[in-house]
Amino acid sequence: MTGPDYGRAFGLWRAGTGQDWVDYTHHAFVEGLRDGSLPQQSYLHYLRQDYVFLIHFARAWALAAAKADTLDEMAAASATVHALVHVEMPLHVQTCSTHGIDRAALEATPEAPGNLAYTRYVLEAGYSGDFLDLLAALAPCVLGYGEIGRRLEGTTGPYADWCAIYAGPEFQALCHKVGALIDGALLRRLGPDWTDLPRADTLQARFATATRLEIGFWDMASAPASR
Repeated sequence: MTGPDYGRAFGLWRAGTGQDWVDYTHHAFVEGLRDGSLPQQSYLHYLRQDYVFLIHFARAWALAAAKADTLDEMAAASATVHALVHVEMPLHVQTCSTHGIDRAALEATPEAPGNLAYTRYVLEAGYSGDFLDLLAALAPCVLGYGEIGRRLEGTTGPYADWCAIYAGPEFQALCHKVGALIDGALLRRLGPDWTDLPRADTLQARFATATRLEIGFWDMASAPASR
């Protein structure tokens, strides 16, 4: 199972999740974005939940900046916060506004249980763990969306804008920076043979759990509750 080269750790962690990674990046929701078959109601439900998710996700990356050991690490984490707040979230606002959902309504969206579980898991990884724990929990979202974006590049139809954001050079550059950040942080803290240490299993487990929570997020988005 090959994928984009976002660094050594990503390749190892991605392979270590097995079928879960495929289920995440090839979820029926993703395929619906690709071929345009996803119901608009599901897409808008997803955007509302994802907007709330991104608020917490930006906080988690800000926490990574606070836990950083070097200015380079701090700069990379803060650049990711910037991308979330100034690239991803405006797309949600713009798209939802065309359907009568303004920014205030987005921010007032009640969190679905799957959203709540995922965001709090990531934040807890940062509060109770260290910089590496937090990066391992954050990585499936950023790098997984980068992989999905590359696969959906050139998609036409109703969800072309969404696909273009994650396939685009700005987000792809972010993925390479995050991958390099992870590899550098592992080397700095654990050394070149970090894969032989017991800590490697803990970090793999963090990544795998966040991947399963990504699958749960797509499941939630695919079947919005009626109101």
